[in-house]
Amino acid sequence: MSGMGRREFVALVGAAAWPMAARAQQGERVRHIGVLMNLAADDPESQRRMTGFVQTLQAFGWTGGRNVKIDYRWGAGDVELYRRYAAELLALMPDVILVSGTPVMEVLRGLTRTVPIVFVQVADPVSAGYVESLAHPGGNATGFTGLEYGFSAKWLELLKETAPSVKRVGVLRDPTNAGGIGQLAALQSVAPSLGVELLAIGVLDADEVERGVVAFARGSNGGLIVTGTR
Repeated sequence: MSGMGRREFVALVGAAAWPMAARAQQGERVRHIGVLMNLAADDPESQRRMTGFVQTLQAFGWTGGRNVKIDYRWGAGDVELYRRYAAELLALMPDVILVSGTPVMEVLRGLTRTVPIVFVQVADPVSAGYVESLAHPGGNATGFTGLEYGFSAKWLELLKETAPSVKRVGVLRDPTNAGGIGQLAALQSVAPSLGVELLAIGVLDADEVERGVVAFARGSNGGLIVTGTR
C-alpha cells in the first residue's frame, strides 16, 4: 500500500463515512455500499483494509445486517476486472461506492457521473478531472490523494544539496500514470534554476528500466530519482 498504512486508511475512510453517519439519524433504512479494490481478495493487505473499514463504519453507527449492506469486488490489478466489477456494482444501485487506486477510479468515473464515489490512493484527482478542486470537489466524487507534487521538486533540491556536482538526473516514472506525469512536471519546473538536465526513464517493465538506466549511466555527473507511482 504505497504511501499509506492501515491506520491512515482507516482514518480516511472514517472521515468519508461521517456524512453517512449523519444521515443515519434520519432512519434505519438499510444503506448499500459498493467497494471496488485494486488488490486481490486473499491479499493480507486487503483483509487489513476491509477490517479497518468495517470497524470504522461501526464506530459511526453503521452495522452490517442492520442498517448497511456492503458488496465487495476485488480487481487484483486487472483492468478488465475493474470494468466488469464496476458495472456489476453500479447495477446493484448502491448509495455510494468506495474505490482504491487511480486505475479503478478511471474506470468507474467513465461509467457514472451520478452515483457518489469516495476514492483513496488516487493521484492528482484535479488534473485527472475527477474533482473540480481539492477544496471544492463538486460532481459525484470526493476522496483523498496521497501525492502532493510540490514534494517532487524538493527531491531534486535535496539531490543537488547532497551531490552538488550532479548535472543530469534520470527520472524513473510510469508514463501512463497521472502521478508519474505530475511528478515529472514538478521536477521540470525547478530543474533550470538548479542547472539540471532531466531525462525521463519509463518503468513499464524490468527490461525498459534496465535499458534506460544503463544508457543513462554512460554519462557523467548523473543522479537518479524514482517517483512514487508504482
